[in-house]
Amino acid sequence: CRAATWGWRNVAVCCAANRPNSAPANGSTAVNSCCRKWKGCSMMHSLPADPVRFVPQTQVGDFAHAAYRALLVEVNLTPKPGLVDRHNNGAHRDMNLGHFYRSARAIGIWLPRFIRQGRDDAFRPAAEQLLRLRPLGLACENHMFQATGGVNTHKGSVFSLGLLCAAYGRCDQQQRHINAKTLCAEVATMCDGLVVRELQQHNALQTAGQRLFAEHGLSGARGEAESGFERVINGALPLYRQRLNASCDEQTALMDSLLWLMAHNDDTNVASRGGIDGLHWLQQRAAGLLAQGGAQGEQGIQRLRQFDADCIMRNLSPGGSADLLIVTWLLAQLPN
Repeated sequence: CRAATWGWRNVAVCCAANRPNSAPANGSTAVNSCCRKWKGCSMMHSLPADPVRFVPQTQVGDFAHAAYRALLVEVNLTPKPGLVDRHNNGAHRDMNLGHFYRSARAIGIWLPRFIRQGRDDAFRPAAEQLLRLRPLGLACENHMFQATGGVNTHKGSVFSLGLLCAAYGRCDQQQRHINAKTLCAEVATMCDGLVVRELQQHNALQTAGQRLFAEHGLSGARGEAESGFERVINGALPLYRQRLNASCDEQTALMDSLLWLMAHNDDTNVASRGGIDGLHWLQQRAAGLLAQGGAQGEQGIQRLRQFDADCIMRNLSPGGSADLLIVTWLLAQLPN
């Protein structure tokens, strides 16, 4: 699974009685959803089950749609070591390409609501924003699970894209200049203290992420968000732009960016499957492929296919790095 969490189970929200109506999306197919309900509490009411559609094609609407497209860009990238792509299901037995398409569509129609929430809360302290996003995030997660039949395809991306969309809404409402750095700085402010609160002070050791932090100090999706996606801003995104400026095609640029993330990201998905030794093996292998020229040329593709086969054999899937690649592509759509 692409495991990550808002850490928002303490602010549960009841499942909406009816899922939001789908909106047309380029290159996507219809979604057939099945039901799965989250346990709720009286702290928050269900969000309204009114239709949620992509907002008109304004700057705000463009960003929400770009965030949806980022989900499709990542899953369609092929070949990806250990991950679901157009060639195979990677190291997964419980999900395939169709699950990711349905998941992306389910999440996509909620993304404008994260932007709207950010705009509504723009003049509240940033420290309050995460708590106010959590009910919306749980509802979006629930819709994802309905669309996939209970398979966790994009839980980490609900978290990261929800934060980025809310940050976009805040910055837009405050009439601030928006680029990758300002947006990620806003996310970092919104998530300030998240790792301490949810992994150090209140770690119940109930999830794989909590146990990996306690045992090895891996902070996972929470740490990436609190850092303002530092690995993306200072690593993957500059590399992606560099490759494009050097006349590489987008697929090659994305693949090299993914390899960079795999080499540098302490991916809790990998560590939960293969332990720290498995994580170190994957990081070293990805770094070695980059040093050999990355995804460029036929030899590069052949090496990636072999890497994919080896990841499948070891049951390793770098879902956390894939989530950061989604963030990378989305931020690349903003002005440099």
